[in-house]
Amino acid sequence: MDSTGAHRPEPHEVACLRGGPRAAVTVAVLALRLRGAVGPAWGGALLRATGPVGGTGADRGADAVPPLSAAVHEALRTPADLRDLMVREGVALALIDLRYELTLAGLTRIRLPGRTRAGRRALRSLRQRHPLPEGPGGLTPGDRLLAVALYGDRALTRLMPRFAHEGGLTGRRGRPARRERGSSWDGGAGGFGCGTG
Repeated sequence: MDSTGAHRPEPHEVACLRGGPRAAVTVAVLALRLRGAVGPAWGGALLRATGPVGGTGADRGADAVPPLSAAVHEALRTPADLRDLMVREGVALALIDLRYELTLAGLTRIRLPGRTRAGRRALRSLRQRHPLPEGPGGLTPGDRLLAVALYGDRALTRLMPRFAHEGGLTGRRGRPARRERGSSWDGGAGGFGCGTG
């Protein structure tokens, strides 16, 4: 991922860089939801696999599923909330791989968790080219995912409010967090962060 636009980053990569592991997993869940493969479980605030990962796909085609999304789908064969989902083995390993890829790309630091100057520049460039949408009208599934990756709870509650509430993806009991930092997007799995800091 670079700010020149030569490679359009995947939404889960952007989310990890912006908000850490929880943000990346949330975007992976949304990508699966847009494919019809994940939905809210009974009782609310839980997620579950509802169908195969295939389907219409977003912008990349039905067969191209990022490893994090595949791990999330597999883990949701047993319903879970977002916190439990992040520590399930396959998802935790996919997050470690994602962090490694971001580090190799020079977007996150190895020793001290956080974005590099290049990572901050890439996020700034993406936000300039993709402002926060007012609503879901006219957006492709890929546009929705990128908006949520870039803006977190603010975009999620504007673009997919019902699923965000039913799946327990925002704040406490589906309410948007007051601030992005310290909200449901921060934190980590296994004590590391993709790019927060």
